[in-house]
Amino acid sequence: MSTDSKFVTLENQIFSVFATPEWVAEKISVHPASYINTSKDTSFCRLDIVSSGKGVNLKSVSGMLIIDIFTPFGVGPRAGSVIADKLDSYLVGKTIVGTQLMGSTCVPKGPDKANPSLLRSTYTIAFNHFGV
Repeated sequence: MSTDSKFVTLENQIFSVFATPEWVAEKISVHPASYINTSKDTSFCRLDIVSSGKGVNLKSVSGMLIIDIFTPFGVGPRAGSVIADKLDSYLVGKTIVGTQLMGSTCVPKGPDKANPSLLRSTYTIAFNHFGV
């Protein structure tokens, strides 16, 4: 049993999905929300874990994963949807240790304001973390 706080444990569990050999083979890197990318030629994701609900005890919490998907501008808007479908296959309906993931949405946002050479889509998925 981990002695980490619920938030650290939750973060570790979620990021562990993107460290598996299966996800690594997808060749789509997933970084924390504060990540700044300088490349305009590769697809990548930024993950923000937003806790928004009460848990049933001191180790549980609910909320949303917000994953911004960035793809090169020239490959078209479908590329973000393809990555969202891949995220679905790894996340929707899954339980990762003590974190249950539910349904998802994906919203195309157009060119990224910080780097217009990238298109951005926002993928969200609800979670319940039970603090195991």
